[in-house]
Amino acid sequence: MNIVLLGAPGAGKGTQAALLVEEFGTPHISTGDMLRAAVKEGTPLGKEAKKYMDAGDLVPDDVIIGLVAERLQQPDTEVGFILDGFPRTSAQAVALDAQLSELGRPLDAALLIDVDSEVIVKRLTSRRMCKECGYIGSAADESCPKCEGEMYQRDDDNEATVRNRLDVYEKSTAPLIDYYRGRDSLVSIDGDRDPQVVYADVKEALHA
Repeated sequence: MNIVLLGAPGAGKGTQAALLVEEFGTPHISTGDMLRAAVKEGTPLGKEAKKYMDAGDLVPDDVIIGLVAERLQQPDTEVGFILDGFPRTSAQAVALDAQLSELGRPLDAALLIDVDSEVIVKRLTSRRMCKECGYIGSAADESCPKCEGEMYQRDDDNEATVRNRLDVYEKSTAPLIDYYRGRDSLVSIDGDRDPQVVYADVKEALHA
């Protein structure tokens, strides 16, 4: 199962990836998680990426492409992979195709989780994350239901930044939909439903 998950920030890609990982054990490669880890660790890559992430802008292609290329060469990806948050631009998609061609592991599908932008704004601005374990909840969670840690709003989840991220997505990332549609590998799923209902459609689309 070699798949790319597409969709705007907050569309639910991470939720669907987690369900696929739980059932099939396929490695979930989230560039967002990888970048946030680099920021937290204060690595040179993290420091470079943080200024773009805080503004809601895309991290430059060369940084992301290098990160993903390194990850795809690790042994656990030989059974497949779920790419979440990459590619975000047509240039990244072309680079990914070249990498996968070299590895002899073609893409099985580009899965688009489609959700209206106003629904996403509401989702993300009410999202909260646990400082201790990384659990993602909502503004209704006064403390983490898993570890009772402190919940906080990420810098990139305020409304102005969320709307900028969606604008960047529409301008830079939406052309990917046409790219993968042209390669007959695009599958679109309505993501504005219960996650388990969405997941049932995801599995059907992947013949899993």
